[in-house]
Amino acid sequence: MFRVNQFFYGHPDGLQLPGKIRVTIALTDIFGNHLIFVFYVLYISEFKIVTKEICKLPSFFSPSLFRKIDVNSTGFVTRDAFIDYWVSGKMLTMDMATQIYTILKQPGLKYLSQDDFKPVLRELLATHPGLEFLQSTPEFQERYAETVIYRIYYYINRSGNGCLTLRELKRGNLIDAMLHADEEEDINKVLRYFSYEHFYVIYCKFWELDTDHDFLIDKENLIRYGNHALTYRIVDRIFSQVPRKFTSKVEGKMGYEDFVYFILAEEDKPSEPSLEYWFKCIDLDGNGIITRNEMQFFYEEQLHRMECMAQEPVLFEDILCQILDMIKPEVDSYITLRDLKGSKLSGSVFNILFNLNKFMAFETRDPFLIRQERENPTLTEWDRFAHREYIRLSMEEDVEDASNGSAEVWDESLEAPF
Repeated sequence: MFRVNQFFYGHPDGLQLPGKIRVTIALTDIFGNHLIFVFYVLYISEFKIVTKEICKLPSFFSPSLFRKIDVNSTGFVTRDAFIDYWVSGKMLTMDMATQIYTILKQPGLKYLSQDDFKPVLRELLATHPGLEFLQSTPEFQERYAETVIYRIYYYINRSGNGCLTLRELKRGNLIDAMLHADEEEDINKVLRYFSYEHFYVIYCKFWELDTDHDFLIDKENLIRYGNHALTYRIVDRIFSQVPRKFTSKVEGKMGYEDFVYFILAEEDKPSEPSLEYWFKCIDLDGNGIITRNEMQFFYEEQLHRMECMAQEPVLFEDILCQILDMIKPEVDSYITLRDLKGSKLSGSVFNILFNLNKFMAFETRDPFLIRQERENPTLTEWDRFAHREYIRLSMEEDVEDASNGSAEVWDESLEAPF
């Protein structure tokens, strides 16, 4: 499929020459296009053009690819070493997902860990024009990188075990998002995973709840989320770690990674990972189905809250009929995860059961939200939420700036956001 010609200029045994050695690599692709690349061999500072133009990978993979070839850490890659790895090693004939998987994966393992993505994120932060402003605050560069990785694993590592397989990588949309991030100067237009604005919203939401700023939140912190939107019963289920084991090592406390999973589940309910998260919460006995009694258990608290707020209560019998009509389960006496994934209204079912604010918005059919959905049908619920919240947070920061007479809104000693 490919014809490869290499031309070494200089000494026939170029490795013994001091300094840089000029190399030309000519590739003829399957469409007959002649691609000729001339560069001075293969020091890491010049390697980006090889990564992007020859290997057709995102440019921020350059250090990872370089080090994969430079196994002895010499600081340079020879022409022969590159050809041996990329052509003889059959990388040239792999699809891009397999290439990326092979470059990032540790020897002897059959999966990618979160740490495997850190070098790629470091290079993105160091080189992307849309993230340049973060270079003076390395602690927030680290938070951004962590958040991107957590988002990747939330949506793509469907087994939830922290071990991202090649099959999961191929099934997801990460490769397209990486290519988009490499070409788009405005990082906020890369809505999948890499948007700085999305990171900012997640981190600020966590910061608002983490009142003592120990980077941990407890039940009483989480119950304040969304202006006390959630019921105590659903918060108890989250902290029982049924939908997902916490990575925090502190008893009764949720860490930042755990919060990222929670907020994505809460604000992107129609997505499959979110449906699985909340299904586990409502399925009290873990038997793989949601029964009438389980739904009633969670709805009871919603009903009580409506009564306390002097709102006209909606009886459970009416709610049950509404839910069954929305989901149309295969068996009327219970709902399965498959039933939920087959309905476009599944997210609203969970809001009915444990998020009063969203339940009320759904009941009143907020015309603003309906118009927003029609105008941008390709945006996810998460995209819309993050956009609204970023505007709100920015406006609040502007007001605080004006009242304080200073741009320094946050107490730097507490490592607050930006």
